[in-house]
Amino acid sequence: MPKKVIVVGSGFSSLSASCYLAKDGYDVHLYEKNDTLGGRARQYKRDGFTFDMGPSWYWMPDIFEKFFRDFGKKVSDYYSLEKLDPAYYVWFKDEVVTIGDTIEKIATEFERIEPGSSPKLKKFIKKAGKNYDIAINDVVNKPGLSPFELVTPETAVRVGQFFKTISDDVRKEFKNEKLVSILEFPVLFLGAKPNKTPAFYRFMNYADFGLGTWHPKGGMHEVIKGMITLAESLGVMMTTGAGVEKISVKNGQANGVYIDGKFIEADFVLSGADYHHTETLLESEHRQYSEKYWDSRTFAPSSLLFYVGFDKKFNTVAHHNLFFDTDFDEHARTIYDDLTWPEEPLFYANFPSANDETMAPEGKENGFFLIPIAPGVEDTEELREEYFHIIMERLEELSGENFRESILFKESFCVKDFIKEYNSYKGNAYGMANTLKQTAFLRPGLRSKKVKNLYFTGQLTVPGPGVPPALISGKLSAQLIAKKN
Repeated sequence: MPKKVIVVGSGFSSLSASCYLAKDGYDVHLYEKNDTLGGRARQYKRDGFTFDMGPSWYWMPDIFEKFFRDFGKKVSDYYSLEKLDPAYYVWFKDEVVTIGDTIEKIATEFERIEPGSSPKLKKFIKKAGKNYDIAINDVVNKPGLSPFELVTPETAVRVGQFFKTISDDVRKEFKNEKLVSILEFPVLFLGAKPNKTPAFYRFMNYADFGLGTWHPKGGMHEVIKGMITLAESLGVMMTTGAGVEKISVKNGQANGVYIDGKFIEADFVLSGADYHHTETLLESEHRQYSEKYWDSRTFAPSSLLFYVGFDKKFNTVAHHNLFFDTDFDEHARTIYDDLTWPEEPLFYANFPSANDETMAPEGKENGFFLIPIAPGVEDTEELREEYFHIIMERLEELSGENFRESILFKESFCVKDFIKEYNSYKGNAYGMANTLKQTAFLRPGLRSKKVKNLYFTGQLTVPGPGVPPALISGKLSAQLIAKKN
């Protein structure tokens, strides 16, 4: 009989691991606490509007292609992709910077803002592309078991990039603060400030400018649906509304879980749920990391999210919009250092219906708004309303359009919801940041050091936060289980 694996959670990493394990012949049973699959990548639907509740940026299309190719499939077998042009707008107080769909278009825009910056940008992105090749084809595909995984001929010549920061690299070449902010933006996906993120991670700039920004028709949840279809075809059994209450350990080995008081036996347990939460499902002597450890880690931000239905189309906004009309460094300081609410927050606005007619009723617009905030901050309805007013006021002032008079409905999601829906540590949205001291083997491990046959996957472990890394994390954890046999 095939060995049985219980997978906890149904986000990108859990679904990825489930597919690889099923392909390798394991009997895979996935359990999700919520009523729908997808983890943070669930959808919210209302009155003909469709909202991705979490991830909304489709970067690194090659990672998605590689995932489906591992099963003899193609992305196009499950969903259709469009490369966005413009990729996104960046709104400043005095102008809107357009990021196009080619490096030539972007270089032209850079040159307009800072004469002489065009050749510097092309050189910068070319170097970032080399880092991307090394990172994606080598570094991030290591399970984080040893520091020697990072030592290759390619990384050896770039060792200095682990001790310089993104900010060092960017500010060495570019002087205009707008361009600096744009080039520092992508590393926010890694969960830390640019001046705390190793320069090696500039490969994110290649992911942005080199590979472009894409949109799966119907939203990011279409990727989840494709993975579910693939998993089902491989024989994965999936159960929703089934929160794991306890992980059973017998003779030092995980042998199953308890759900609704019922014991479900298995040969392996793999959790894609929040890492800290998963360890609370174990008796204290079986936990690897103390509360002091978790409290000392640098976590990526939480988010205040709004899902808004509008009764008309808008003329000034793109699919993706970054509002950098306030102080970038000040916002970062308040959420990373002070752990307080920012007074003048940067924010992100996503209007997928600007390109995709399936996301909203005809003649209407769906808006997804995100304010990065510190994990663990106070979360009240009054604060949510206050910050919604702040961003709407600025959106209207900068765009010249009246958004508030067109609101049909709005829903919010914040720290309390991340904790309730995802058991997220301190309500973080993106996991643990990729700082120098939290990279590769320095992150919480994919394999438990205290309990045999217990494994982990997802954004708090290797390789880190983001959707493409989550796909890779699932593959890595599945490979470790396969090697066990």
